[in-house]
Amino acid sequence: MSSSEGDNEKQLHASDAPIRHATESRGVNLDSSTLTGKDSPGVIRIEAISATFTLTDRIVIFGSLFLIAYCYGLDGMTRYTYQATATASYASHSLLATINVLRSVIACAAQPTAAKIADVFGRVEVIAVSIFFYTLGTIVEACSTNVQAFSAGAVLYQIGYTSILLLVEVLVADITSLKTRLFFSYIPALPFIINTWVSGNITSRVLKNSTWQWGVGMWAIIYPICSIPLILSLLVINRRAKRSGALDNYKSPYKLLGFKKLIVALFWQLDVVGIILLIAVLALILVPFTIAGGVSEQWKTAKVIAPLVIGFVLVPFWVYWENTTRHPMVPFRLLNNRGVWSALAIAVILNCAWYLQGDYLYTVLVVSFDESVLSATRITSLYSFASVITGAITGLVVIKVRYLKPFVIAGAGLFLVAYGLLIHFRGGAEGNAHSGIIGAQILLGIAGGLVPYTTQASIQAASLHEYLAVVTGIFYSSYNIGSALGNTISGAIWTQVLPGKLEQALGDPVLAASVYGDPFTFAATYPVGTTERDAVVIAYRHTQRLLCITGICLIVPMLAFAFGLRNPQLGNEQSLPIAEVDPTRKESVAEQVIDKSASTSK
Repeated sequence: MSSSEGDNEKQLHASDAPIRHATESRGVNLDSSTLTGKDSPGVIRIEAISATFTLTDRIVIFGSLFLIAYCYGLDGMTRYTYQATATASYASHSLLATINVLRSVIACAAQPTAAKIADVFGRVEVIAVSIFFYTLGTIVEACSTNVQAFSAGAVLYQIGYTSILLLVEVLVADITSLKTRLFFSYIPALPFIINTWVSGNITSRVLKNSTWQWGVGMWAIIYPICSIPLILSLLVINRRAKRSGALDNYKSPYKLLGFKKLIVALFWQLDVVGIILLIAVLALILVPFTIAGGVSEQWKTAKVIAPLVIGFVLVPFWVYWENTTRHPMVPFRLLNNRGVWSALAIAVILNCAWYLQGDYLYTVLVVSFDESVLSATRITSLYSFASVITGAITGLVVIKVRYLKPFVIAGAGLFLVAYGLLIHFRGGAEGNAHSGIIGAQILLGIAGGLVPYTTQASIQAASLHEYLAVVTGIFYSSYNIGSALGNTISGAIWTQVLPGKLEQALGDPVLAASVYGDPFTFAATYPVGTTERDAVVIAYRHTQRLLCITGICLIVPMLAFAFGLRNPQLGNEQSLPIAEVDPTRKESVAEQVIDKSASTSK
């Protein structure tokens, strides 16, 4: 904590009058038009509560965030392995990309919605809801007996998972200054340093001694328990704030509007129609590309053509709705800033490119590189391990340097080099292939430590606190749009290219179909050195090469957008003065900033 932050804290504890004044001036006249924005109840409450935070409160909250992040981080790493094993057990391994597309589409719509709900009802309430969906989805996945039920569970799990990811970062941003935000954003990511080395042991032991169902299902018990400290700490701080009088004038939306008016207001201000249209458009357009190929050609079937036609027809309806509705899910006026739309473009491209090489990475490692379950799980986790270490160090450097843009540009350049290595090392059991794929994943991780969170801090710096959750939600949605696109492209390439290459290399259509549907059983049956395994490796190498070439082509425009970011100097404030500018006012930016500074000094 900086000295200026310490002085502020002492002043706040000396008197709670400023807090009460802020609450009185902003919380009294709440109606249906102020559920979101600067007068939203959740924002007013978190500002009043965070003003009473002590150093002990911050330590407890960050400790609780670390614990819950350790849990969902380890679960995510192991579930990545179990998901591949689950789809293979249903003889539907190629549908792995389809499931990931559905998860990304749901996440894309869930995060802005969760952000708005957090601004209306509060952070704790949304965390509780996210835990419910996370646990329910986990139970459904573990109990599934076919790929359809597993997909339904994955969607429910994704709602809870993406919501808690968002809320964790929003909480960090609520209680940190601009110059320290990047470093503290990595507190929830630090568990990856540990999880990288234990996740492989867990998955290998579970799959050896039990089933993937238990590997997934046990988190329905572990995760809710690990979330208790975070919820309790926030509730205790909230109760103390009430006793101090900081929330004397706060009333919940339900008390102010009543049930019926609240439901109507939420329907319009959460843009339920826009959310449904967006989910429909993305799912109907993207999913067919992941199922149209395969052993039997399906491009001419109704289950592929009909969703594509309906999806493209709905696009203009969604665009029209978002441009005419009073409360769009994406506040377009916030996107006029070059620093905002450049950051969103980076988020889309980065995740799209990553999933091109990462979607089937575990399968490629086991089948093409002849890695064990333990080794393959660890290698797939190296990106997270290297990115967290690099990002945390970058966060410390930014506290001194106070600029973000140079790090993003450097990271984008490293992504180019990493994808070059991935194109070269794409399969084989020899030692140099093993070392090459490890080196490529580590370099990807170093680049990942310089780009995602740094870009997130950049876009948050350009936003007012009342729009912080929404803008962060849009940023995460952009990541998920990129994930959906990456899953779609990788799934399309995999289903269109691999079956033909397998049949061509093996010369046996029946065996090729078997390998395509369940590659892990094949890898266990045919060791490296057999004619059949060598033929499959050739087919995998060719397919992975196309995936990585597509990825490196996307990194080039990402580098261009990195140069398009703004590069303001960061300080101790919650947001930059430029973020206070109202685009609807006629005064110049300089005049508005001066006016804002003058009013603040008074």
